[in-house]
Amino acid sequence: MSDINMTLQQAYDLTFSCLRKNGCNEENAAAAASRLTQAEGDMCQAHGLFRLPWYVAGVKSGRVNGSSNPSVKKLAPAVVRVDGDNGFAPLAQKIAHDPLVDCARENGIAVLAITNMFHIAAMWPEVEALAEDGLCGIAVTASYPYVAPAGGIKALFGTNPMGFAWPRRDGAPLVFDQASSAIARGEIQIAARDGQPVPVTAGIGPDGQPTTDPNIVLQGAQLGFGGYKGASLAMMVELLAGPLIGEFLSFEAEADDAGQGGPPKGGELIIAIDLARFGNPEDIITHGEVLFQEVLKQDGVRLPGDRRFKARELTKRDGINIPKSLHDEITSLLDES
Repeated sequence: MSDINMTLQQAYDLTFSCLRKNGCNEENAAAAASRLTQAEGDMCQAHGLFRLPWYVAGVKSGRVNGSSNPSVKKLAPAVVRVDGDNGFAPLAQKIAHDPLVDCARENGIAVLAITNMFHIAAMWPEVEALAEDGLCGIAVTASYPYVAPAGGIKALFGTNPMGFAWPRRDGAPLVFDQASSAIARGEIQIAARDGQPVPVTAGIGPDGQPTTDPNIVLQGAQLGFGGYKGASLAMMVELLAGPLIGEFLSFEAEADDAGQGGPPKGGELIIAIDLARFGNPEDIITHGEVLFQEVLKQDGVRLPGDRRFKARELTKRDGINIPKSLHDEITSLLDES
């Protein structure tokens, strides 16, 4: 399979143009293009330009508002809600960031509910942004029903990722973003596209039998990581990103789509914690560094997110590579608009 090499700026320009010509206004296109390009720059292709056709399909179907204008409302002293106006998550997250930070600094902790939006992007950017402002960040969101509950064979939970970020004394923060499923949905889809197997722990076929064939997993159900432990966390995320904030559960999001094949509509819960309200932030961060130093004393160990930060330096210099087939699909979306 041949690849196309692009600079990050070229990837952004292509993505922005594609979104603009397919129904997004400038502000929404810029926010989404930045998020997709950021994922490519971090070498997380499953959240990069691979997802652009899904963005376009959502807008062209009329389900997603490409001209959304998210609004902020304070529900309680430490609770903020952002109505995404039926648009994609990146713009809503951008608008929500400063009010959430201000609320956390005022109260010590703040909770943000982003509702009425479509979240199909990586989750680490929103928590990383909080850590860059000196806060600890936690985020969860649901999706479509892809994951079977422990002991079951029918997809019910979303892959339901969780993001976490912790500020550090020097350099980039500690950041991780992981699904509650054994493997991210996008990674299975890319494996199917490229004709590659997936781990036997990734999922089961419609008959409930384990398989390494990604196409069979996509027809059946994914599995939680660590068996019942991942499934329990998926259930937790369903409740926090669904009923708690008045949004869809994963299977309700699927029913709302009604077979149109667009992205899932739902919500995201983000918690921001101000270290300064718990003690001297420098002491807290220094104590955290003690843990990181102990972790890194072991051979072959790295901190979560380190590989992503190293990837950023490489892609700034060398650009990114995307499959020619994907590049052709994106350019065809430009030609069709």
